[in-house]
Amino acid sequence: MAKLNAYNPDPAILKLGDAFYDPVAAADFPQAILRFRNDRAAAEVGLGQLDDDGWLRHFARFEPLPGNLPQPLALRYHGHQFRVYNPEIGDGRGFSFAQMRRGDGALLELGTKGSGQTPYSRFGDGRLTLKGGVREVLATEMLEALGVRTSRSFSLVETGEALQRNDEPSPTRSAVLVRMSRSHIRIGTFQRLAYFGDAENMRRLVDWCLAELFCAEPEEDPVAQFFGLVVEGTARLAASYMVAGFVHGVLNTDNINVTGESFDYGPWRFAPTFEPGFTAAYFDHAGLYAFARQPDAILWNCAQLAVSLRVISEAPPLIERLERFEALYRQAYSAPLLRRLGLRTGNEEAGWRLKDAIDAALLATQWPLDRFFFDAFGGALPAGYGPEWNEVRVALEEFDPVPHGRGHAYFAGEPCSMLIDEVETIWSAIDRGDDWSPFHAKIAAIRRMGEALETGKVE
Repeated sequence: MAKLNAYNPDPAILKLGDAFYDPVAAADFPQAILRFRNDRAAAEVGLGQLDDDGWLRHFARFEPLPGNLPQPLALRYHGHQFRVYNPEIGDGRGFSFAQMRRGDGALLELGTKGSGQTPYSRFGDGRLTLKGGVREVLATEMLEALGVRTSRSFSLVETGEALQRNDEPSPTRSAVLVRMSRSHIRIGTFQRLAYFGDAENMRRLVDWCLAELFCAEPEEDPVAQFFGLVVEGTARLAASYMVAGFVHGVLNTDNINVTGESFDYGPWRFAPTFEPGFTAAYFDHAGLYAFARQPDAILWNCAQLAVSLRVISEAPPLIERLERFEALYRQAYSAPLLRRLGLRTGNEEAGWRLKDAIDAALLATQWPLDRFFFDAFGGALPAGYGPEWNEVRVALEEFDPVPHGRGHAYFAGEPCSMLIDEVETIWSAIDRGDDWSPFHAKIAAIRRMGEALETGKVE
């Protein structure tokens, strides 16, 4: 049961000033059919009590929430897209809609996808396909269950428009998605300020991020402090992607949140087996964002943030923190790996030996990733795993299983996965017969897996 919190609005983004955003209006959609509401997330920010009519007023018609932003704000940013700098982007089909404090004081933001055109839409229609919305809900639910820090799909509403798209059968159904995250401040937000040489607003943004996003008291060098926190968070994100077998697909600088949360899911995939070159985006011909290249891609993005921060900082303190990325990545790897295996926390080197042994066996055998983690939960491999897995068995012996082990009912069934064929089957039921039962059944199954992994949480 989700903990019920009071609604505590805090539109903190307004403290930054209008150099960071443009007021916009949401599209007037012909329909508003509620397809998904995340009551678990809503309860955390005091919105779980909304009935469906109230929900649609706020998250389909975008009537302002009490005491919150008086109108939506499209954020300004630039970004490297597949390593090519693009100063012509920004929130082109989304906006920041509301901010509120969670019970622990954390600032959470509701942002949209598919809510209509903005000054940054260029030639786009500002809309989202229903299939894209369904895919994002499935991605975020799966990642949350696997322990990845991610935005959370808060609401999905079908909007009754027929959209034309080049990469899927058209016309296709439309939707508007609301997602909840700590922030939508990207590396690309800083790149835009550097592009214009705007030192004053960059200092303002660094101070705002430290205070509002990290709840940190400024140190002697707040710029280096901020950058170090970004490097730490993104290194942790990279490690969790690898443990989850997740490929984001488009790790551009405008898709990297400074809080280290994963967000903005387009051509994502979960890898069926350990294949370093596995890609998610059909247009990633060079494999820039392939599965095993994701840590390097995220590190490269951090380097671009360092370049931007040079407007207000000397290079040495930034370089010093950037060079910590690899060590932080190694440190961050053990916790999600052991959580997924149902093992107690061990030392970093033992965790890294286990990681290397698992990777080698998975690569050699091409064993299904989800099957392996399901079977190995609790620290013992079944007899069906051949001699290629002996080093994994030895490495597992360095850890103790968590107390509850495989006691959760989830382990009496089959492993929960989210491979592309399953996604397409779920969408086909919706597309052909408006049958949402496989979609809701899958979310229930994902949450059962998350509960099982949580009962085996490392100590």
